Amino acid sequence: MLALEAFTVSFRNGHGATRVVHGVDLTLAPGEALGIVGESGCGKSVTWLAALRLLGKGVATSGKVLLSGQDITHLGEREIARIRGGRIGLIFQDPTSSLNPVHRIGTQIGEALRLHRGLSSAAGQAEALRLLDRVGIADAPRRLRQYPHELSGGMNQRVMIAIALAGEPDVLVADEPTTALDATIQAQILDLIRDIRRDTGMGLVLISHDLGVVADLCDRVAVMYAGRVVETAATSTLLHQPHHPYTRGLLAALPELEGPRLRLTPVPGTVPSPDAMPPGCAFAPRCASAAAICQIEPPPLAPVGGVRQSACLRLDALPRWQGSPEQRASDQREQRLDELVGLSS
Repeated sequence: MLALEAFTVSFRNGHGATRVVHGVDLTLAPGEALGIVGESGCGKSVTWLAALRLLGKGVATSGKVLLSGQDITHLGEREIARIRGGRIGLIFQDPTSSLNPVHRIGTQIGEALRLHRGLSSAAGQAEALRLLDRVGIADAPRRLRQYPHELSGGMNQRVMIAIALAGEPDVLVADEPTTALDATIQAQILDLIRDIRRDTGMGLVLISHDLGVVADLCDRVAVMYAGRVVETAATSTLLHQPHHPYTRGLLAALPELEGPRLRLTPVPGTVPSPDAMPPGCAFAPRCASAAAICQIEPPPLAPVGGVRQSACLRLDALPRWQGSPEQRASDQREQRLDELVGLSS
């Protein structure tokens, strides 16, 4: 359905251009949910915003963005505008800055319906009411007459989802859709996205730094670091048997709310600046298993058994994965339960 092939992104500056995304290869099958995870500054959002040409004229890209086999990187602005919001819907992380504050909710939903489905004012009004009802907003006729500042953050995010669905897209790209929301509203929004996917069969690209959210919604995960994909695998496989040291570091830093208190293991250091990238593997300065070979050139993303891929030259030398704090606590609880069952028998 959607694929990035050798996709790069560079920001132009007074001294030329600085590359921030380096040859990303990703695929999304029809109806699949793909999670993109990594620290802030890893290139998650930039990759997809650049793929849909939403970063302005100071950005240069190369490679291909294939939508049902068609390369959309060479389309004119009018053609790409039909795809954005039409075949590909977008949900941004801050709805209050994404919605126009001087236009009513009904006007903004109606614009999407008119541009992407050609609905008249009467038909658009009826469809806007249906969309608000679909995303769980009560008293839809009154809400259509209101402005974004009159709604809560959670309701504004639901409006954003309604606008994203207005064009009946084949793919939904959700960029940190729950970041600005509290835990209760976050759970409601995630349930809403799950229900919409089940009802429509559309594909989903979920960009997030929250592994819990990705585990809840996604079939497959791609881990990004310093503008590169460093590991891809099925969600359950990646969470229980991570290969790349960076993926292990992310999982080791997850807190456990139940069971015994365990010390978290943070990933030392920070993501390198795009204009000061270390030679070889970008993660090597933060990796406890790095060797001299890691300083030569960036490792390729290569198959590692089955359909999973990893970009690490030291996989054979890595210590055995002991599990995240959550997994270790769960294992300890199961072990204790087995011991109690054995004593009772």
